[in-house]
Amino acid sequence: MRISRRRFQPKKPSVVYMVNENIRFPEVRVIHDTEGHVGVMPTADALQKAREQGFDLVVIQANAVPPIAKIIDFGKYKYEKEKEARKAKAKAKTVEVKGIRLSARIGEHDLMVRKEQAKKFLERGDKLKIEIFLRGREKRHGDLAAKIIQEFVADLNKEMPLKVEQPVSRMGGQLTSIVGKA
Repeated sequence: MRISRRRFQPKKPSVVYMVNENIRFPEVRVIHDTEGHVGVMPTADALQKAREQGFDLVVIQANAVPPIAKIIDFGKYKYEKEKEARKAKAKAKTVEVKGIRLSARIGEHDLMVRKEQAKKFLERGDKLKIEIFLRGREKRHGDLAAKIIQEFVADLNKEMPLKVEQPVSRMGGQLTSIVGKA
């Protein structure tokens, strides 16, 4: 009989905020959410002032001298920070390297189809890896294959500006080149 075990799920590191009693600094520079700069005061006084107004005392910048604390609603502050993090994550787009395979004996129409596909990849912001695999007797004519790749890149360059990141290089029976949108 097989025993199934649950795998250990590592906990996501949570951001630790210094709020109210968790603030370990003797004095802080206090900023109010609506009133603006209040001044430098002992942490206990700042905490009392925040409690009187029904808010929390949250350290915004711990490495400043003295640390900067803000009198705000902690739930609202935490929500805003998480919202900013989600927005930053959505903006950070990863660039993929898409591949286009040609052959030494590629036909005119096939070349046109590959060119259209390459344009779609480049317009999306991806990089393009153009490769040709040489088989058998084709391996003797690596210069012709390199010429095909160079012509392919030149034709694409007429339609949109390109930046050649890796010129045509040969590794055994394979020729590759990597281009990106300029």
